[in-house]
Amino acid sequence: MGLFSGIFNGKKSELMLALDIGTEVVKTLVFDADLKENKGVIVGVGKQRQEKKNMQSGAVTDINGVIETCRKAISIACHKSGIKKIKKGIVGIAGELVKGTTTTVHYERAQPESKIDLPELKNIIQKVQEKAFERIQSQLAWETGQEDIEVKLINAAIVDVRIDGYQVVNPIGFQGRDVSISVFNAYAPMIHLGALQTIADELEIDLISIAAEPYAVARSVDYDDVFDFSAIFVDIGGGTTDIAVVRNGGLEGTKMFSLGGRAFTKRLSQELGISFEEAETLKIKYSEGKLGADVTAKIDELLRGDTMVWLGGVELSLLEFSETDLLPHKILLCGGGSALPGIRKVLASTDWIKNLSFSKIPNISFLQPSDVVKIEDRTRELKTPQDVTPRGLANLAIEIAGEEKVMAGILRRVLQSMQK
Repeated sequence: MGLFSGIFNGKKSELMLALDIGTEVVKTLVFDADLKENKGVIVGVGKQRQEKKNMQSGAVTDINGVIETCRKAISIACHKSGIKKIKKGIVGIAGELVKGTTTTVHYERAQPESKIDLPELKNIIQKVQEKAFERIQSQLAWETGQEDIEVKLINAAIVDVRIDGYQVVNPIGFQGRDVSISVFNAYAPMIHLGALQTIADELEIDLISIAAEPYAVARSVDYDDVFDFSAIFVDIGGGTTDIAVVRNGGLEGTKMFSLGGRAFTKRLSQELGISFEEAETLKIKYSEGKLGADVTAKIDELLRGDTMVWLGGVELSLLEFSETDLLPHKILLCGGGSALPGIRKVLASTDWIKNLSFSKIPNISFLQPSDVVKIEDRTRELKTPQDVTPRGLANLAIEIAGEEKVMAGILRRVLQSMQK
């Protein structure tokens, strides 16, 4: 650890790596983690553009190509931080078949006057997890047409615990009749996870976790009153759009669909008769407001249809959440695709929300890397909404590797017993 081992005033810290393998760009962070205090400092940033053949809709299509791109991004980050090699890391995953949902089980206790103990709590959580697994497997089977599709749990978190309607942090020691526990679970097909594991092995990274990216983003943002915070997170990457819905501090679920910034680049390439690379450069200048009024107006027109198709994907993704309760009116955008002027414009319109039960007219704003407050950026290179996801992954890595809270520990032990 050499140079950075004392960065937290002599406290024990550990160097880690966050790897955001995007459809268009691989982003890498080297950060020093204070596992006791659950905070970290970013000391190196590396970015490398993917070859077109490497990824499709957030999924790996050329493992060797992705490995080479990741190796370059990691090398850049390590060079900037002055560190030769990092062993531990976290990798983000996206794609349509990555499913995240919160499952709630209501449990009526036979002896409400007795205090809830550890064995009883483990039993309740196990019932939640069994129900969640059946739900996800049936959903993926219906979507893919494969009854025996193999899936694996990648992230789990207890988001809400109530006893007789009252919200508690840890139910052990409480009395009551009705116990309800809500657990968020993210699952992914084994084929996707296997590809990422192969990439990590080739890069000689000891994985702390493979994380669903919308899960990492939604958990990384700090807010004053956890039980009152509600928002819709929309992360627009190169190949996918990832959506996470948070209600009253609890992550209710995630949705992803295969439409991101690459689709808009392809449209410009086709309509203007230019190469994909030229179209990407033009799109970036358009997003940054660096084009003249006439050219900007023409691109507005060319991308309008694709923007409306994208908006339809957002509406369909939110429809399921809208059926259970009012949707949060706060919409937080991040990811490289969020810079497109048409994205915010269509979200700010009111036509698309007519079939959705929003609490009020949506308020659209952008997430910034600085919103991930537990991770300090010493490099000052993370400046735009596209840098939120890798910073969120770093935050999650510290949370997972750090000191475990009581409920998280119980959940982990339940999952281990179920896997055995």
